[in-house]
Amino acid sequence: MSRAALPGFRDFYPQELAERAYVMNAWREVAGRYGFVEYDGPPLEPLELYTAKSGDEIVGQLYVFEDKGGRKVALRPEMTPTFARMVGAKLNALRKPVRWFSTPQLFRYERQQKGRLREHFQLNVDIVGEPDVAADAELLALAIDVMREVGLTASDVRARVSDRRLIGALLAHFEIAEKDHPLVYAVLDKLDREPRAALEKRLTDGGVAPHAVRSLFEAVGSKSLDELRTRLGGVRALDGHFETMTRYFELLRALGVDDWVRLDLSVVRGLAYYTGIVFELFDTAGEFRAICGGGRYDDLLATLGGTPAPALGFGMGDVVLGELLRSRKLMPALEPALDYWVASDDEALLSDVMTVAARLRGGGHSVEYSLRPQQLARQLKAASSAGAAQVVILLRDQWSGGAGTMTVKTLADGSERVVRGDELFNFPV
Repeated sequence: MSRAALPGFRDFYPQELAERAYVMNAWREVAGRYGFVEYDGPPLEPLELYTAKSGDEIVGQLYVFEDKGGRKVALRPEMTPTFARMVGAKLNALRKPVRWFSTPQLFRYERQQKGRLREHFQLNVDIVGEPDVAADAELLALAIDVMREVGLTASDVRARVSDRRLIGALLAHFEIAEKDHPLVYAVLDKLDREPRAALEKRLTDGGVAPHAVRSLFEAVGSKSLDELRTRLGGVRALDGHFETMTRYFELLRALGVDDWVRLDLSVVRGLAYYTGIVFELFDTAGEFRAICGGGRYDDLLATLGGTPAPALGFGMGDVVLGELLRSRKLMPALEPALDYWVASDDEALLSDVMTVAARLRGGGHSVEYSLRPQQLARQLKAASSAGAAQVVILLRDQWSGGAGTMTVKTLADGSERVVRGDELFNFPV
């Protein structure tokens, strides 16, 4: 029998669980400040929920099986289809715009590598019912504020933004056939990871004209909206897209996050349902995979049979973010913390020790004591190892069956005071 977890799955010992809790607390804190409310859905969904719109790559990574009712089901690999299903079912009754977030555990059977496992926890944040670009700016600002919450700065993380509508207009301008768009998106998504010559060859081998490939790569190489406008400012079909992106950057500046953001038209997002502005967050040193990614998916609710509505969202996994925080020494260590340790110099006082501990716990304090007889010196050492702030000591010649006094020792400075029971139970740590 194997004694190890399945490949790609994690055991969460106390330190690892504390790190996960730290990240998830930051997620909840920031989402709450932006007025988002938390929801959740089932970890098991009908298979067709994912085959409908997620794209071939993610469908090939599903944990799929047939349940005892003969239904084809899958462990959720992402949260957006579940979110769209839930919101679509009750959209007319919900306050608009819908501002929801969740922190699900997700499952994908894929090759393990740095920053990628077969399960992870993820922050999902979504807005439904608002078509204006202000919602896109709000969403990215929230993602960036999570970075700030965990101690990262604009020198650590960069947000790369694009717009699939703008890219589509560029492809039309360069007379790249619509049937070739999926190939072009797949190539653009790999611009930072594969040699440009190899990617150009993939496009020309796929039937895209060489001059169109050159023009496209030159446009995508623009590092700012102004640079792109200089290249193609005379193309009237692009004017509306330039105006949208200009306003987007203005709103990001108003939200105080523009120094984190740059234009990058190679960002297209791999999932098939994105329709507008998209973004990804990366560490500036290029050591890790994407920290976060998302964008606008205005057609998804209707595709899944719900009421049509504009929508956008992002996902941020705990694996890459955790690796980044550890590399920057920003992940807090698990520090034992206990309000009180109750000790005695006589094993016959165990029931009294337990009574004192129960009284303190009833007052909302965290309390521990030795569960077996130990010398007082060993109990004090155990209290220190547990991170106790104070030790309550019941001494045989002071306690006298509960009618006497206790010694309270503060471990930080070694100071002691003698108190009666009623004083201790009303005394804060």
